[in-house]
Amino acid sequence: MREIGADEVREAVLRCIERASFDLDAREAEALQRRLATERSCAGCSVLRQLVDNAEIARAERRPLCQDTGVAVVRLTIGRDIRLRFDPVGVVHEAVREGWRRFGLRPSMVRHPLDRGNTGDNTPAVVHLRLAEGDRMEVDFMEKGGGCENMSRLAMLTPADGRAGVVDFVVRTVVESGGNACPPLVVGVGLGGTFELAAMLAKDALLRPFGEPAEDPLDRGMEAEVFERLNATGLGPMGLGGDTTALAVHVKSHPCHIASLPVAVNLDCHSHRHTHEVV
Repeated sequence: MREIGADEVREAVLRCIERASFDLDAREAEALQRRLATERSCAGCSVLRQLVDNAEIARAERRPLCQDTGVAVVRLTIGRDIRLRFDPVGVVHEAVREGWRRFGLRPSMVRHPLDRGNTGDNTPAVVHLRLAEGDRMEVDFMEKGGGCENMSRLAMLTPADGRAGVVDFVVRTVVESGGNACPPLVVGVGLGGTFELAAMLAKDALLRPFGEPAEDPLDRGMEAEVFERLNATGLGPMGLGGDTTALAVHVKSHPCHIASLPVAVNLDCHSHRHTHEVV
């Protein structure tokens, strides 16, 4: 049995916050460059060039990739052979409070959805806990902006809708979002399970390393089909037209009831701010 301390977890979350805020994932930066080289729209090229420049400035000058520094979403995967003598959720909140102060990030959380009073430190974070085998803790962190989260959707389709219905729903969700989700997008799709699990699957799909294909061959095939369909819509960067609407599509599925076909689409913007640490 391995014991880890609160400070180790706090520092891991702080490292995640810093990298997510200022350092665009190298694979995503490469994807932007590739799409810039093939984009046929003048407006699309202009936007993509600005996104590449923005990422370089953010990294060099340690400025946030976006003024919307988002909701802090944290998934802790805790090995069964770890002993904790502290509340890991409380430690995450402490780290977010410290990180937003230390790195000069905009606080975006309100106390209640109706009274809208800002908490002032971006807490509480949204924290998901999971158990796994082993003696380590994995920290997955995402800064989730409001624009792309607002454009996310969930539908309870029927089995008769089938794969074509799922693909159509995902594409329709992106097209109807227009420029509000700040494309080019990383698209997380949760397929199956139940009403609430489909949404969690979509978020989990976004937490997968950028561009990494799904394990299930049916999910991989859907990723390729949706990716092609989205980039053929003409929506383009920031909704201004072009060939580049999606940078990646991640699908995650789960068994479901014989009468159900839940599907959730969780959109993330061009600054796909996701980082990973192991404690």
